Amino acid sequence: MIKKSTILHLRIPFSLYLMPFFLFAASQASRPNLVFLVLSFFIIHLFFYPASNAYNSYFDKDEESIGGLENPPPVDRELYVVSLVFDLIALVLSFMISWQFAVMIFFIGVASKAYSHPAVRLKKFPVIGLLTVAFFQGAYTYLMSFHAIEEIALGELFNNRTLSAAGLCSLMLFGSYPMTQVYQHQEDGRRGDNTMSRMLGIEGTFLWTGGIFFLATMGFVYYFISYYSWQLALIFMTFLFPTLVYFFLWFFRVRKNKKAADFKSTMRLNALSSLSFIAFFVFLFFYSK
Repeated sequence: MIKKSTILHLRIPFSLYLMPFFLFAASQASRPNLVFLVLSFFIIHLFFYPASNAYNSYFDKDEESIGGLENPPPVDRELYVVSLVFDLIALVLSFMISWQFAVMIFFIGVASKAYSHPAVRLKKFPVIGLLTVAFFQGAYTYLMSFHAIEEIALGELFNNRTLSAAGLCSLMLFGSYPMTQVYQHQEDGRRGDNTMSRMLGIEGTFLWTGGIFFLATMGFVYYFISYYSWQLALIFMTFLFPTLVYFFLWFFRVRKNKKAADFKSTMRLNALSSLSFIAFFVFLFFYSK
């Protein structure tokens, strides 16, 4: 029987916040294989991401709030073993889609471990760590998901439209990921992790996220105008509007009191942003079919 603390550190509900780029890939598939769509969703969100969460938790040994857990319980060896078992399940199931998809799952798993493992610990390096997360959770995940859902050869992924969409995913994460670290400066400092958010400072993190988010949003608008219509681009902006309002209201509170950059506010922004993207990409999936 798996311990409750281990289940909590898998953070499966938090993994669902990483759905947007998978759903973006699904929405762009012209001939989606619905069986592979469901299977790849389960592999990525119910096995791979929880394995990554657990592996990260085991080596971080956080005592303060982390993504999806306000009060993380102590970790033990079971968590490490379960993270590897979940990784193995994800890898084995991936061969049901294609050996290429399995190889991609393997390499994103290696990158995830390099981010956390003390022998490499990319998390200690603000720029390299951020680039790693932005690439693998952004463009790489989009291409991996699109390969599975569209049942397309890897070589066919290298076209302007697919690479543009993948690049926009990474650009969005490049801006938003430091915001997920904004309440962890003390905890990261205790471990010696010099994250991008620590390097930028609290207000700098808000400015960074706001600036890159604007560029990424304009990129998405251009993409939707180019491949769909200006009306769809306007609908996209409408879906994101609540996130924009929350972000600026929170930023104003933080400028008055830096303690407002806390766990609960960060999770609310994360949830609102993710749900806004999820809702739009689900809409786009049915709109474009």
